Amino acid sequence: MKTVFEYTKGMLPVTTGYCPGCTHGIAHRILMEVLIERGTLGDAIGVAPIGCGILSHNYLNVDMCESMHGRGPAVAAGIRRAMPDKTIFTYQGDGDLASIGAGEIVHAAHRGEKFTTVFVNNAIYGMTGGQMAPTTLIGQKSTTGVDGRKKEVSGMPLRMAEMLATIDGAVYVERVALDTPAHVRGAKAALHRAFEVQEKRLGFSFVEILSTCPTNWGLAPKDALKWLAENMIPYFPLGKLRCPEEVK
Repeated sequence: MKTVFEYTKGMLPVTTGYCPGCTHGIAHRILMEVLIERGTLGDAIGVAPIGCGILSHNYLNVDMCESMHGRGPAVAAGIRRAMPDKTIFTYQGDGDLASIGAGEIVHAAHRGEKFTTVFVNNAIYGMTGGQMAPTTLIGQKSTTGVDGRKKEVSGMPLRMAEMLATIDGAVYVERVALDTPAHVRGAKAALHRAFEVQEKRLGFSFVEILSTCPTNWGLAPKDALKWLAENMIPYFPLGKLRCPEEVK
């Protein structure tokens, strides 16, 4: 009988605690598939700060370390210095990375740290109850902005990939999405490139993944995918912002 689905060895055989329709699970799987395909699963160490992904150590079949809110890059930098031969990544959300951790990620990029950051952007604080995040869109409602984000009050949503792409040490920066099968395949290819940059020690690598949060957006999973495509991608355009010539 032909095998139509096989559970990746990179994921532990447990049920995740993510809400129905949340695309964190897709991000987890393609991340682990990339490590398997690159032959680095057994040498990988992940860092997960506060956020929906904080319990990813229960789901990802790699060594994981938790950090304080926003401090994943600092912890990853320390691990890199202590274990120079390991494959190291941080797995961070927008409330974590773009808010309390903004300084950490900027300086990690500035130093050209030799690890990879997987930035899951769902435009809202998911774990803590749907508050407005630095990436929340204009007009998007949240528990701390019930009338929708207003530019004159909260400024424009931060485009983290564009900001980091201005830093010389950030040699690979790409934004991808998880709303369609084609975009999922593109996201996986981007992760391959990011880890290739790390393996070649070219500098800091960063992949921003546009993701859904059906619960805090107040949408059904299918509608959340459509909302991402119609609202997030126009403001956060997909594509490579920086990519070294050595990486395909």
